This record gives sequence, C-alpha cells and structure tokens, in this order.
Amino acid sequence: MTGSESTVASTKDTQIAFIGLGNMGGPMAKNLLKQGFEVTVYDLSPSAITELKEAGANIAESPKMAATHAQVVITMLPAGQQVKEIYLTQNLLASLAANTLIIDCSTIAAADAKEVAQQAQHYSLDFLDAPVSGGTAGAMAGTLTFIVGGEKVAFERAKPILAAMGKNIFHAGGHGAGQVAKICNNMLLGILMSGTAEALNLGIKNGLDAATLSNIMLQSSGRNWTLEVYNPYPGVMDNAPASRGYSGGFMSAHMHKDLHLALQTAADTGVEVPMGQQATMLYDEHINAFAKLDFSSIMARFIPEVVDE
Repeated sequence: MTGSESTVASTKDTQIAFIGLGNMGGPMAKNLLKQGFEVTVYDLSPSAITELKEAGANIAESPKMAATHAQVVITMLPAGQQVKEIYLTQNLLASLAANTLIIDCSTIAAADAKEVAQQAQHYSLDFLDAPVSGGTAGAMAGTLTFIVGGEKVAFERAKPILAAMGKNIFHAGGHGAGQVAKICNNMLLGILMSGTAEALNLGIKNGLDAATLSNIMLQSSGRNWTLEVYNPYPGVMDNAPASRGYSGGFMSAHMHKDLHLALQTAADTGVEVPMGQQATMLYDEHINAFAKLDFSSIMARFIPEVVDE
C-alpha cells in the first residue's frame, strides 16, 4: 500500500470528489449522497451539474477544485484518454493530499490504469481501477458490480464507498486486474448476445416463434444470461431494452469500445480471441446506424425491421 492503512468510514465526514456525471456517474453520485456522504462534483455538462446540485451535492468549477478537501476521488469517464488527461496531463495527482484514495470506475485499457497507478504511487496515493457492470439500471438502483484492481488494503478502504453504489464487489488482483476482468466479461457478453441473436434469427426464418424458441433454449444447453434476462427480440421480455425500442441499457457504442479494448489487450499479450474478433467485426458494422441503441439491437443485423417495431 502506498498510503495510510486507515479505513474510510461510511459517514458524513467522508468527503468525496466525483468527476464525470454521465448516464452512469450521475446516478452513482446520487447514491453516495443518499448514503450520507459529502460529495463535491464536476462535469462539463451544466445540466448534469444542476441535477446533482438539486440532489444535494457541492459544485466545483474544475477537477482540482472538486478534490481540494477530498479524502476520496472517484472518476467515471468515457475512455482512457480522459482519465489520463485529468490525472496526468492536468496533474490532478500532484494536487491531492497524501493517502487520498482514488477510485477510477471508467472502463479503460489495463495499460492506462497501470500507468496512472504508477504515477499515483509517486505521490503516496492509493489508486484503484474499479470498472462496473450493471448498466444504467444498476447505477440508479445502487446494485452495480464493481471489479477492482489494486492493492488489497486500498480495496478494503474503498469497500464502504463502493457498497453505497453497488451490490457485488470483487477484488480481481493488482493494478489493471479490474480492467482485464471487466473486458473479459464484456467480450463474452458481446459473443453471447450476437450468438443468441443469430440463433433466434435462424429459428424465426424457419417458422419458429421467437418466444417459444427462447424458452426452449433457456431450458436447454443453450441457456445463457441474454436468454435469462436480456432477450434481444422485441416482445419476448417486457423489461428488456428490445421491448422498448432498444432504448436505455448498454449502448452499442459502449460494447464496441469494450470489444476493442479486449482485442487490444489480447494483441498486447499474444492471446488468440477468434470469437471475440468475430463479435467485434459485427459491432464494427452495427454502430454505423445503431451506436446509441442498446447493444441487444445487434438483432437488427439479422432482422432489420426489429428496430421499427
């Protein structure tokens, strides 16, 4: 551990800086407020700032101002470029007090997470990469899964904070391990979703009812998470994004990003991922028209009219 071994208490005297208030970050920051933490926020979006101010957050005009008195800094940013911009280029690390706990919840390349962690050590800061799973619904409900990389003692410090925003909290290993585990999961998810859509299309084109076929596969050896809770065909599951025009959920653009992170990691380490490559190719084409729709809209690759139902 690089900083103090004292734990972070889940009380109002813990001051948290939260940077990045998008579809995931905004609800996460609100859940911290609901649990009694003092939260100061920063984002480029005025509407996001206003929403958090109304929820009880303090407002800052820059990341450094947000972190001025913080014991914990949380970032939820779009990509590694933004994470490195704030921590390294703007050098937020240098402005933080020793022993500050940094929790980056962005999904970025493991190499980027390791680079920031290494620099954080120079300033006696505890850095964790803690990407999340669970989508916007999980962020709003406070039921996210956190997949954490970093030193064990720092992980223990972070658990009360993460527990305010999530239900399942895993320590995957050292720095970067959280990112590796997250992209492994999402690569498999991309494969499962595209494969499920492909199988449904085969059955539908041969006269089977989508709901009937889904139930058969759900009770057979083809059973998987997408069939259980996230069916990609409209009308099969009322609560799935497919049944509300593929709105909400996890955007295809985000799946596309995560698949490319998986391929990048595979290339960096000499690992073959042929199924991952095929899923990536499908999403490469898919995002040209459907980037903002839920990733289950890959169903439109096989049955285009589903997006108009």
